Amino acid sequence: MKIVIDTDPGQDDAVAILLALASPEIEVLGLTAVAGNVPLELTARNARIVCELANRRDIPVFAGASRPLLRPLVTAEHVHGRTGLDGPDLPDPTMALQDAHAVDFLIDTLRREPAGTVTLVPIGPLTNIALALRLAPDIAPRIARIVLMGGAYFEVGNITPTAEFNIYVDPEAAAAVFGAGVPLTVLPLDATHKALVTRPRAEAFAALGTPVGRAVAQMTSFSERFDLAKYGSDGAPLHDPCTVAWLLAPELFSGREVNVAVETASPLTLGMTVADWWGVTDRAPNALFIGDLDADGFFSLLTERLGRLPA
Repeated sequence: MKIVIDTDPGQDDAVAILLALASPEIEVLGLTAVAGNVPLELTARNARIVCELANRRDIPVFAGASRPLLRPLVTAEHVHGRTGLDGPDLPDPTMALQDAHAVDFLIDTLRREPAGTVTLVPIGPLTNIALALRLAPDIAPRIARIVLMGGAYFEVGNITPTAEFNIYVDPEAAAAVFGAGVPLTVLPLDATHKALVTRPRAEAFAALGTPVGRAVAQMTSFSERFDLAKYGSDGAPLHDPCTVAWLLAPELFSGREVNVAVETASPLTLGMTVADWWGVTDRAPNALFIGDLDADGFFSLLTERLGRLPA
C-alpha cells in the first residue's frame, strides 16, 4: 500500500508517522508538511526529526503551504508546545528538506504512479491537498482514497464550540477536498476521542525500552496536560494515528457512508463538519465517517508496531 502523509507535526502526527514507518504493509512515498499546529518552518523540521527518530532518513520530506487558502493561519502551540514536538529532547534533523514544493510532489507522484495505487493521509489542515486538486484536477480520479483526521459531529468542536482544529484552520480547503469526488474516510473527534492514552497505555510505550518508545511516552505525556484539564478524561486522545490504524486494521473501526458538508461562511459555526448521520437530506454520501473504534485493539496494534522500530 503506497501512501503520502500530509502533516503538521504535532505529537500525535509524529506517532502516526512512526506507525506508518513501522508497518511493512505500508510504503511511505514521502511526507508533505503544511502549516497548522505550528508554522511551516517547524512542521517541516518536525517531520524530518520523526523520520530520523525512526532511522528512516530515506523518506523525502517536502514543505508545502505556509498559510490557509484564504485566511490567516491559526496555530496550536497551547496544545503542542512552542516547537510542536515538546516533550522529548530530540536533536535537530540532519537530513535535508527536499527542494520541490509539497504540492508539486503530490501532483507528480499521483501522475507517475499507476492510477488507484496511492492513498493520501492528511492529518493536518487540508491546504496542500486542496491546492494539488485545484492545480491538477486530473489527479482526483487517480487517488485511491483520502484517509484524513478531521472534523466532528456528535463530539462537536475542540477549537471552537462547533469546529475541529484541522478543518477550522482552512475550511475552504476542507470544502474543496470533501467536494472533489475522491473516496474519503474521515476519522473525526467522534472516534479519536475514544483513543485515550491512559496511564497503562503510556507505560506500555515506555516499556518498549527503545528511543521510539520513550519518545512516544514523553510526547503523549506532554500533550496530556492540556487534554486532561480540558476534558477531564482518563487520558489524552491520540487523534492522528487513527488514520494509519484504519488502513492497517479497518475492522477496529465502525462508521457510516454519509454526506459531510463543511461550513465556510457562518462566523458562529465556521469549519463545522455537518455530517448527515441520520440521512435526513437528499445529499449523496461523500465520506465514510467513522464513529467508533476498538480502543484496546488500536493501542495493541500501535504498541506492537512501534516496538518494531530500531532500538
